[in-house]
Amino acid sequence: MTETETNTQTGENTASAESPSAIYVPHQEFKTGLPLGRFRVIVNPERAQKYVKHRLFVVGISLPLLGIGVVLSMYGYLWVGLPMIVVGVLMHRVIKAHAPKILLHLAQHDAKTYEEAMEYEILEVRYAP
Repeated sequence: MTETETNTQTGENTASAESPSAIYVPHQEFKTGLPLGRFRVIVNPERAQKYVKHRLFVVGISLPLLGIGVVLSMYGYLWVGLPMIVVGVLMHRVIKAHAPKILLHLAQHDAKTYEEAMEYEILEVRYAP
């Protein structure tokens, strides 16, 4: 199985094979060790996009924004409705572009998100060389 690695420093994606050097790290150790550079984090970007969209309830926020924006624009409130439409459309693209970084932030600050990301193989932690 081939996964995509995301370098936490530069955000670059490189292909690599799954490695047996993946480890389980408790959340507190991950939270304190990551800023110190003790761990290397590998994020699967496709799974991260799906998880972040689900976790942040993007569809449930963007659809009402789009609907209300269209209705306001049709009733003459163009300057109120148009920004709502733009935000509703751009939300998906921003999440797609930054999903690995958002997931890493959520995992670092929330133990539940960290455990789910490890369980669903979205996030992989290794010791830094």
